[in-house]
Amino acid sequence: MGEAVLAIFKRTPSIVGVLIICTISIPAHSAVYVYRASDGSLMLTDHVVKSSEYRLLRKTANVRGAAAIVQRGKRFDRGNPSAYDRLIQQTARAYGVDAALVKAVMHAESAFNPYATSRKGASGLMQLMPATAERYGVDDIYDPVQNVRAGVHYLKELMHLFDNKYHLVVAAYNAGENAVKEYKGVPPYTETRNYVKKVLRFKRRYSKTF
Repeated sequence: MGEAVLAIFKRTPSIVGVLIICTISIPAHSAVYVYRASDGSLMLTDHVVKSSEYRLLRKTANVRGAAAIVQRGKRFDRGNPSAYDRLIQQTARAYGVDAALVKAVMHAESAFNPYATSRKGASGLMQLMPATAERYGVDDIYDPVQNVRAGVHYLKELMHLFDNKYHLVVAAYNAGENAVKEYKGVPPYTETRNYVKKVLRFKRRYSKTF
């Protein structure tokens, strides 16, 4: 079977619609991909698109789930700050991690968008890198439950590694634990230092509600 584009979603000021290009049978365990084009349209396909004009939003074996992303379009880009509170509380409790910290990291990383994908390859609510996702047994990096569980598990390990010092834990989540070890503190990276300030500010805010 050749490569195929399964669906394209286009949004204009006056029209919102889905153009179905073709319907094919996807073999079990085959991956499907959802991309956003530079013009804002979404594309569902069964192959990797190697073009700077397209940004990967999701890779999954769940065709229906991928199709839902295409059909609902830009709604997936707007995160709801309270949508994952219950998941955050349950997962944080299971791993013994401060729920306010988890929500703060999620806010800084993805702005509560479960399909967020960075240029560096980090994905999902907690912006997991592929290696981190594999390390914690994540099958679908965009699945909120799996993504948050892995992210919280990682935070738990960082808390243990850095003696529950939040500024070091947050710095390690951003720059990597080796960088924090090397500099014996928050690395002198502008991005990381700003990230630490942002997350700790969010944490203070969410500590009032959790």
